Amino acid sequence: MEAILQAATQVLAREGVQRFTTARVAEAAGVSIGSLYQYFPNKAALLFRLQCAEWQETSDMLSAILQDRTMSTEARLRKLVMAFIHSEYEEAATRSALADAAPLYRSAPEAQQVKAAGSRVFLDFIQEALPELAENKRSIAANLLLTTFRDVGKSLSVQCCSHEEIDAYAEQMATMFCAYLNVLEQNR
Repeated sequence: MEAILQAATQVLAREGVQRFTTARVAEAAGVSIGSLYQYFPNKAALLFRLQCAEWQETSDMLSAILQDRTMSTEARLRKLVMAFIHSEYEEAATRSALADAAPLYRSAPEAQQVKAAGSRVFLDFIQEALPELAENKRSIAANLLLTTFRDVGKSLSVQCCSHEEIDAYAEQMATMFCAYLNVLEQNR
């Protein structure tokens, strides 16, 4: 199954979602179409599995950084922004293709669970960073951070930027987030 998923990622990045077919994936994986269908009954199931894997990978990365209490809150936030922005940019082709296919599985319970877990990571981080802040304000702050990450990541993933530009953008975004948390702390 891993060979199929790797081949599917390659076909998706190379061909895009419009030309992504199970036949192309089977050929790239070196398996018969019947073998592929034993694991994935159709194109939507295969794309959904790729999307879930991408969401889980991103969620794991975010969790590892935000839960690393050996660093200060600000250092974690800065590292998170840098890692996330670079990840979005480096995997732009795959992410764009998966975004095109999202209507096929966006409302699936599994998709909602993965997204909820990612949201929880941000809420837990805000809880730790600003324990005295009212719960409704923490929820808004976590949602604002998560929404900004998603939107900026999506926007940057379709732009052609150098690594230096990505670093500069991430640094400014991290500074903005740190300032926002400081304001919340002062005005709780």
